[in-house]
Amino acid sequence: MGGVPEEFQVDYKPSFPADYSPGIGIIGCGGIVKNAHLPAYKKYGLRVVGVYDVLPQATEGVIETFGVERVYNSLEDLLADPAIEVVDIATHPAERFELINKALDAGKHVLSQKPLALTLSEAKQLVSKAEHKRLKLAVNQNGRWAPPWRVATLLVQKGVIGDVLSVTHLYDINYSWVTGTNFDRIKHFAIYDYSIHWVDITRCWMEGKVPNLVRAREYRTPVQPQDSLTAWGMWIDFEYPDGYSAFIRGIGCSQTSQEGHYFWIHGQEGTIRGSVLGSDYVELEKDGSYHKYELEGQWFPDGFAGSMAELLSSVREDREPYNSASHNLLSLQMVLAACKSAESSGKPVRLEEVEN
Repeated sequence: MGGVPEEFQVDYKPSFPADYSPGIGIIGCGGIVKNAHLPAYKKYGLRVVGVYDVLPQATEGVIETFGVERVYNSLEDLLADPAIEVVDIATHPAERFELINKALDAGKHVLSQKPLALTLSEAKQLVSKAEHKRLKLAVNQNGRWAPPWRVATLLVQKGVIGDVLSVTHLYDINYSWVTGTNFDRIKHFAIYDYSIHWVDITRCWMEGKVPNLVRAREYRTPVQPQDSLTAWGMWIDFEYPDGYSAFIRGIGCSQTSQEGHYFWIHGQEGTIRGSVLGSDYVELEKDGSYHKYELEGQWFPDGFAGSMAELLSSVREDREPYNSASHNLLSLQMVLAACKSAESSGKPVRLEEVEN
């Protein structure tokens, strides 16, 4: 890793089991699958047995472009194929609960798109069902394997900066691309759908800590077009016991050619700072020295490969995946609490208020 001392080096790239390469089936074949899932699986040599989408035109070209073996005529055909051991569900949130249930009933391990469910109660039902059937259920929190975030996570886990005291995120971006898309119609899009990655990685860096209060606001920015439906501006404040804290702010209307999602992790013994999704970098400041990491890969598509790699490794090793649905429950609860707070213009919400 360039000039980074050996004691601070980490192996951040996706790692697949050498002797386990199961057949994968994908449900949903929209833009994110064709721009991230399939490129990632092709890059790392995974076997995609087939795909299915309710809109036949969505699957056009996937065989020729990505080496997918077949396109299924129905969901039932995909789930009944014994060549498929793992199902990647990449639909919008409203359909996922039923689809995950069906995949588990068919005896498949599941990688579910995020957020896992519309409610915490539904998410817990899915966790319980997967455990009962002795199947792996993971959430595609692919941001955990975005190179800068993955380096940061491994440094935190190694204790390099000591106890994490505070996490801060800033999105220097513009949401103009959302207008007119399906995302524009998602309630609390910027908090619930987009920011789930930032809430989730915060949950990872603050491992072992649970916020007692969540405050959030969402608001239309001055330059939003009238025909845009969802709020572009937002912030989320997580208050932890004993003064620990985390804060996420999304500008939403930034006018810049250097977009980025900047982050700071302040620990008792050092600081990690960086950016993802534009201006990617990560550096460690410790004992008066700075160490900048030379990164290979990007969130798209390598983060998606990392998420699947962890699920496959957990199946092969018969253990809980790091991105398990169970581990993701707190992330979902935190983001649902933020949505609830935003509905009352920032009123503090306790996690237990979103149990259902």
